[in-house]
Amino acid sequence: MSILSLALTRRWLGWLAFTTLFAVICVGLAQWQWARRLEAVAEIRVVAQNWDAAPVALTEVVTGDAPLDAADEWTPVAVTGEYLVDEQVLVRNRPFAGRPGFEVLTPLLLDSGDVLIINRGWVATGEAQDSPDVVPSPPPGRVDVIARLKPGEPTIAGRGAPEGQIATIHLPELAERIEGGDVIEAGYALLDSEAPPAPDRPLAALRPVADEGPHLSYTFQWYLFALLGFIGFGWALRHEHRALRAAETGEPIAPARRRRGAGPTDDEIEDALLDAGDGTRAGRQASEISSA
Repeated sequence: MSILSLALTRRWLGWLAFTTLFAVICVGLAQWQWARRLEAVAEIRVVAQNWDAAPVALTEVVTGDAPLDAADEWTPVAVTGEYLVDEQVLVRNRPFAGRPGFEVLTPLLLDSGDVLIINRGWVATGEAQDSPDVVPSPPPGRVDVIARLKPGEPTIAGRGAPEGQIATIHLPELAERIEGGDVIEAGYALLDSEAPPAPDRPLAALRPVADEGPHLSYTFQWYLFALLGFIGFGWALRHEHRALRAAETGEPIAPARRRRGAGPTDDEIEDALLDAGDGTRAGRQASEISSA
């Protein structure tokens, strides 16, 4: 039987279908990892382009309540208004450097009458309660603010929060809670600076780390798995074909060809040791017979 005839048997066609399915899954996972890498690279590019850019007017970036364009994320904007301290809320479950804490959201009433949610930074959880010991107050009166835009966050089903706190920065929810004006739902802003400055302020947001993650190596890994599946299939098919041919002809399966310069195999070393032992015993017996 030729190797092609063996490959076309029902059993090996089944193994080929299984190997192909395995390869398709691996290729799909590889493409998924590649897409995630492209997303990470795009985010890194947006941060590099916008983080240190000169501040622009809010109206140049935000138009109505249309979602913030991904290309405009991290763009610094310059706004003027008055903080609505009584409408301030805390965002729960915001760890930083391994410590639990909160992010402080203070609405800023703009001259236009709209309200921009300002994330003023991070504060640690208190020592004796599930809230900060102290939340630094924003400067009173009119203030000039430079902040970087971010899109809002989705809600988390089933997660609530005590009074004065929220689970996520879900802008429609904040719009329902805040009564001082119409909340801009296109995005919120991470505080960079304010003038006049407050005597103390929460810990400012840090620049995101430019890290693509392991997606590229995972991509190559899944493609390699797909290739190894077919290599394993071919090796198993060839091995069975050699065994069948040996059974038909009565000839033993030829050992694998040894590379030039390679040392003896483990089996050859073991056979040599056994032969040496047999020769030593035979010589000892012959010597005993002659001396007798």
